[in-house]
Amino acid sequence: MSDGISARASETLPVDAAWLALPAGLLAAGSVVQFAPLAPDAARMLAITLFCVVLWIGSPVDPWFTALLGIGLIGVGFSTELALTGFRSPATWLVVVGLLIGEAASASGLAELVERTALSWMPDRIATDAVAVYRYLLVVLSVGSLALAVLVPSSLVRVLILAPILSSMGDMFEERGAKVGIFLGPLFATYYGASGILTGALPNIIVTGLVESGGGPAISWTQWTLWMGPVMGIGRVVVVVAVTYLLYRPSDREAIASLGQRDSKGLSSRERRMLVFLLVGVAIWATDFIHGLHPLFGAVVVALLSFTPRIGVIDHEAIGETDFSIIFFLGAIFAIAEGLQRTNFTDLAAETMLSYLPADPSLPLVLVFVVAVSMLLAFVMEGMAVASVITPIFVTFANSAGIPLVPVAMIESVALNAYFFPYQSAVLVAILGLGVVDSIELSRMASVCTIATLVFLVPIQIALFVLFF
Repeated sequence: MSDGISARASETLPVDAAWLALPAGLLAAGSVVQFAPLAPDAARMLAITLFCVVLWIGSPVDPWFTALLGIGLIGVGFSTELALTGFRSPATWLVVVGLLIGEAASASGLAELVERTALSWMPDRIATDAVAVYRYLLVVLSVGSLALAVLVPSSLVRVLILAPILSSMGDMFEERGAKVGIFLGPLFATYYGASGILTGALPNIIVTGLVESGGGPAISWTQWTLWMGPVMGIGRVVVVVAVTYLLYRPSDREAIASLGQRDSKGLSSRERRMLVFLLVGVAIWATDFIHGLHPLFGAVVVALLSFTPRIGVIDHEAIGETDFSIIFFLGAIFAIAEGLQRTNFTDLAAETMLSYLPADPSLPLVLVFVVAVSMLLAFVMEGMAVASVITPIFVTFANSAGIPLVPVAMIESVALNAYFFPYQSAVLVAILGLGVVDSIELSRMASVCTIATLVFLVPIQIALFVLFF
């Protein structure tokens, strides 16, 4: 699985309860076809959408299976061309290539470099003070985790790379609060802070891909970083560090184990090559205002270098161990979005949304509305399912209201990367599945970080958009 894919089958519902999603999905689809006041094509497309969404929520089967079923239904109900439209999207292939980069980064030992560097930079004067060591590691590891979000374009891959290292470093402390903080803080930094980097989070990639495919502007990597990086990248990491320190920290300054050998070994040959490859990708992404290439091509260059014989860092056999089932999920998302748009459902939904706003709504009001709608739907839908349904509607809605699409897309991605409970995100489910924290600790951390983002950061981000758009 990858970012944002529902992984809720056995984790959140008993098997028997999960299978209730099948009749519920059929009932929802049948009700739409029979009773919805829509044109036949729009009703049929909406029925397929609801059927897939209900199955993604209940998860009686793996998400990729539901996605493949949805693609088949769209092909039978409409056309092969519409069913396969998602596989033409560069956003789909950016995520797939990102998985390969994650495999290479993990195999190169780059994650261990984070641990070695953090410990080697630690001042000797604080090495026996648990509170000081905790503060130092929390800040350094969180900043490093954000930097990793620039290099590795998949939140779930980054979490899986960092988790063993963070768990090991947490064992330095005797108190559970410190162990949990060192584990969750950097993971949330690389997950939530990725909102500020276009290639760092799946919601960013999906939303911009849907906006572009819907006739909206192409948002470049540089443009996204300039607008979102300061507040939703750096700012979110600051919030995560503050929240982590408030919720989880040691109370006994002597409750720390020996740190052992803290001398840096330097970079190994494989680590050095992998780091160079990743920096090449960042250079390509950061100069997209010059060459105009989609971020996919920077990721492709990194993957090719990583897997090239002799100079690469990983064998070709590792490709067979990578889970590419996400490609079906992404294909279904883009096909659903395109189908809802072609059947004019998005136009009707946009007109309905406009009816709840005053004439000539202001940009701040629209952006608050986008955040509210996206987050409310994320309580009952998988986050990426929300994107597939609501983004085309927002595109039509913004065009009708004369609102610039760039801030709408950016603020929607923030809302789709802010959760309260593990069931809303596959990344949170993956963190929970590692067995280091329980669901209460994880939900509390996610909820407080999300509330702090909404209270402090979203108003700042909206104010920036109002000033410059």
